[in-house]
Amino acid sequence: MLAITSLLSPPHVSRINTIIKSLEEKFGLDDVQATLDPHLTYQLAGVKKLSSLKKVLAEVAATTEPFPAFTTGLGVFPGERPVIYIPVLRSDALNALHRRIREATAPLCLRTDKFSGPDCWLPHISLALHDTTPDLLGPVLAYLNQETYNLKIIIDNLAILRQEGELFVREEVFEMGAKVLA
Repeated sequence: MLAITSLLSPPHVSRINTIIKSLEEKFGLDDVQATLDPHLTYQLAGVKKLSSLKKVLAEVAATTEPFPAFTTGLGVFPGERPVIYIPVLRSDALNALHRRIREATAPLCLRTDKFSGPDCWLPHISLALHDTTPDLLGPVLAYLNQETYNLKIIIDNLAILRQEGELFVREEVFEMGAKVLA
């Protein structure tokens, strides 16, 4: 599976990575570091042909102007291994980009995850996942609750992340607002 994402800008990468590192130091949570680049995910997909995916994402990026998105608060996906995240607020611009990505990639996908559909998609920036436990959830949230998470991020790229061993690494990044490709 590949992840179709937008990577955060350097100042936000620094802030998110500082938070993630503090969770490792205080609570031993480090599984989220399998993805080296903080991001928000639009879709997880298995594709027939990577070159075709790159072509359609380059076109979507080239024909989309960068825009702001905003985060606030903290969220939790509950379960045996809760996920702790910063929610990214859905807006008309973010919803339109998500829709364009899904429409452009649909003919190329062998499968997608159930959470990337328009009714289930909850854009977010993960802070802890896979190694979080219900017992740790209270202390971790109490620790994180000492700060606010109101960020203005600029959505200015689309990126493909691919799994390489236990890591998810950049396959390619497409800057938004470039000239339309010939």
